Amino acid sequence: MDFRVLLYYCYTHLQDPEAFREEHHRLCLSLNLRGRIIVAEEGLNGTVSGTVADCAAYMQAVKADPRFAALEFKVEEAPAHTFQKLHVRVKPEIVHVGLPAIKPYERTGVHLSPEEFRQMKDQDDVIVLDVRSDYEHHLGRFKNAVTLDIGNFREFPDKVEELRQYQDKKILTYCTGGIKCEKASAFLLEQGFENVYQLHGGIIKYGLEAGGEDFEGKCYVFDGRVAVDVNTVNPTVVAQCISCGRPDERMVNCANPHCNAHVVLCQTCAEQREGACSDACQQHPDKRPYDGTGNYPKASNHYNPEQGLSSYRAPVRS
Repeated sequence: MDFRVLLYYCYTHLQDPEAFREEHHRLCLSLNLRGRIIVAEEGLNGTVSGTVADCAAYMQAVKADPRFAALEFKVEEAPAHTFQKLHVRVKPEIVHVGLPAIKPYERTGVHLSPEEFRQMKDQDDVIVLDVRSDYEHHLGRFKNAVTLDIGNFREFPDKVEELRQYQDKKILTYCTGGIKCEKASAFLLEQGFENVYQLHGGIIKYGLEAGGEDFEGKCYVFDGRVAVDVNTVNPTVVAQCISCGRPDERMVNCANPHCNAHVVLCQTCAEQREGACSDACQQHPDKRPYDGTGNYPKASNHYNPEQGLSSYRAPVRS
């Protein structure tokens, strides 16, 4: 395949996020990359797609910055761009959880390599904790994992008391690429949990390096692919169509834009429901036409990749 998808993050202090965003945006434009990148005082988080050569140049440029010496790229193949646009934004946190005071680069859970995680996950004194949102773990999760009923990662701190029953266990946290675990494990440590670990590089790295063993179902990803296979050792299907209840892994967005829920809906039921997750959504006057995919990316017509860049240009010194 001629394209690559890069998933990455790095917690590190950035003195001037706005200036860095401007510079980084221009770098991505020069390499024809597309994707979503978040910049904050606490670091950098992104998923981008591009050609093999452009992605290689981007990785080299980022790693040349000493502030990102610890950054690791998860690299996957793709037949084409998995994003339609490029967004580089400054936000309070590189993953929104409402805990900007927690600095994972100062203290966080013990990082486990995929192989270390694989060897530890089934031990009697271990709890494997999924810190992702419910629509993500409904599609796929580690065998016997503890999952949380949360619609967004920012709800994670509210679930800590539910986890007190595991306080004497070793808690192995995991997420898609590792970034959520950095703050989740740091927060657990702050709350008095002592034996906290995290799967370094997340599900994606585990699939690439450990064959995805015992990860059941597919992994939800935040790009045009929607879901990817992880397990090449003992794959299975755990998701069910919300309408007929049959095993299926077809993740769609509800055709009602005011709902837009991420749900599993088989092809037959999706056609019958016209892409809607419920009768009410199917009858909603604003329901989007169902085109058979269940994905509704914003049109990229007239997209200006320069949008958001400062018009200021520093004067040339003589």
